[in-house]
Amino acid sequence: MNIHTVLFDLDGTLIDTNELIIASFTHTFKHYELNFTREEIIEFNGPPLVETFTNIDPDRVDEMIDVYREHNLRVHDNYVEAFPYVLETLKQLKERDIKIGIVTTKMTDSVNRGLKIAKLEGLFDTMVTLDDVTHPKPHPEPVLKAMKALDAKASTTLIVGDNSHDIESGQNAGVKTAGVAWSFKGRERLQQLNPTYMLEDMRDLLKIVGG
Repeated sequence: MNIHTVLFDLDGTLIDTNELIIASFTHTFKHYELNFTREEIIEFNGPPLVETFTNIDPDRVDEMIDVYREHNLRVHDNYVEAFPYVLETLKQLKERDIKIGIVTTKMTDSVNRGLKIAKLEGLFDTMVTLDDVTHPKPHPEPVLKAMKALDAKASTTLIVGDNSHDIESGQNAGVKTAGVAWSFKGRERLQQLNPTYMLEDMRDLLKIVGG
């Protein structure tokens, strides 16, 4: 299988921000005296904040996003770390001349901060964030934009993610897809979307791209 380009989601795929996200939602809901269970909050992990908060309270979307982001940034560095084998796998992909990029629904400042804390900065050939697109995942635009920046072909591109939005965005863009077994919502949920591959740990990527 010739894969020349690998695109990655960030949160929940490369870096473990799951508890940070839950804490930020919990803080926001407490601020507005809203009650959601942990299981319900886990479901909000993945879609853009504007989508989640629009469904909860369309009149207060912007201020709820502000409350969430303020808390998220304030406690961010206490939570974030790379998942096992991420750094070594990314370095090996680069050694094999595989182009790597990030495609995320986060804003650029948050992405850069997460990469720095997780010691992953400077590794990626391109980065497409929420600031760069009109239509976030699951729309194909973010994937297509990253591919264009890397002069990549759909037939030799793979996107790796922990969420339905990642797999669907890749499928909509016509590229190969890989779910991660460490998905916070469980591998079974991702398996239902029929990704091309399922990674048990990040090193599985090295077998997929050959060698």
